[in-house]
Amino acid sequence: MARRYFGTDGMRGEVGSAPITPEFVMLLGQAAGRVLRKGQRCGRVTVLIGKDTRISGYMLEAALEAGFAASGVDVVLCGPIPTPAVAYLTRALRLDAGVVISASHNPYHDNGIKFFSAQGTKLPDSFEEEIEAEMDKGFDCVPSDHLGRVRRLDDALGRYVEFCKSSFPFGLDLKGMHLYLDCAHGAAYHVAPAVFHELGAEVRVAGNEPNGFNINRGVGATHTEDLAERTKLAGCDLGLAFDGDADRLIMADNRGHVYNGDELLYVMASDRARHGDIGGVVGTLMTNYALEKRFKEMNVDFVRAKVGDRYVMEELRRRGWLYGGESSGHLIALDRQSTGDGIVSALQVLAAIRSQGKTLAELTADLQLMPQVLVNKRIPKGYDWKGDEAFMQAVAAAEKDVEGRGRVLIRPSGTEPLLRIMVEADDSSLASMLAHRLAGALSVD
Repeated sequence: MARRYFGTDGMRGEVGSAPITPEFVMLLGQAAGRVLRKGQRCGRVTVLIGKDTRISGYMLEAALEAGFAASGVDVVLCGPIPTPAVAYLTRALRLDAGVVISASHNPYHDNGIKFFSAQGTKLPDSFEEEIEAEMDKGFDCVPSDHLGRVRRLDDALGRYVEFCKSSFPFGLDLKGMHLYLDCAHGAAYHVAPAVFHELGAEVRVAGNEPNGFNINRGVGATHTEDLAERTKLAGCDLGLAFDGDADRLIMADNRGHVYNGDELLYVMASDRARHGDIGGVVGTLMTNYALEKRFKEMNVDFVRAKVGDRYVMEELRRRGWLYGGESSGHLIALDRQSTGDGIVSALQVLAAIRSQGKTLAELTADLQLMPQVLVNKRIPKGYDWKGDEAFMQAVAAAEKDVEGRGRVLIRPSGTEPLLRIMVEADDSSLASMLAHRLAGALSVD
């Protein structure tokens, strides 16, 4: 059954417009509660709710809490906290599900809802389909003596800080390292500084003054053009940028290089492979071909999943592998965390630097990425780009131009009304020219 409301990473949209309205979110919570109660054999069902720093988080949290309570499900509130922290705490507290109110890297006027299982993993499409089916039945409140209760988890942040620190190898520390942290005015603003400081690093922090409206605005993992420059001006060795809900990581050094998710995944996986078999690595359709080639040279299997960290996770679990990720900075290390985690991933990269005694530049020296150019073109809802004859002719021509030296990938975003046009080629000017030519060939304003 096709999902109507959920995309590749939960449900997301502009606040005040369907489906991100308080009425809809309350119905969503009530329907999700009914689904969870169906699978409960005994005892009460309890869910954990966390959120990022958007002003709309208060409203949606109240609506979601009301919906769950109306279905007879108990709720534990965490307040502003990283998405991966919800995954960890749901698992650690033996709860039935975790819910995050966040639109990740989107601007403040967007928001969204995503679910985690009791095991701290993204829930499959089938669960979301079941919730949508329940929503069609309408709102139905249980009798008063069966209503859910709500409480707040006051030490949620401290628990997560300690968990992150535990993912860093015992016997290593970050003493002598100077780190620049860009927290995107998001959920990492009061967590990330504590983690890296308590492990011994000297920390300079930016993007740590959320006001409800500035999340991701010119900062964070989606605005890293000047991250290396800011890192150098701060007198730091490395810069770490997280997105609004802190499940993405992009890094930079003070020599001018910005390291994307493909490079960081290479560092993490290759360092882990030094200590044992990791089975293989999962990337996505967007992963740079150079990474696939390099793992092949290392005799490490590599496969591609659909774009979206949930699909990377599904492929990892299906194959029993440990490491995967996306060039956007979603990185997964299943021997450390049950989902993508920006802070935990950063600690694995720093552990590789510490244990091998090399710089990040040295650790990535044998990985030469091919130039990729990505152009995002806004499209109207329901636009059939595959039926756009002129555009498809332009795609065929571009594929011919890069045959044997690159590739063209066209895909709609699962979270925004965008068509993503990516051209990868051995020549950056060619990739740029073709990508922009394709964007201009679309029959949209």
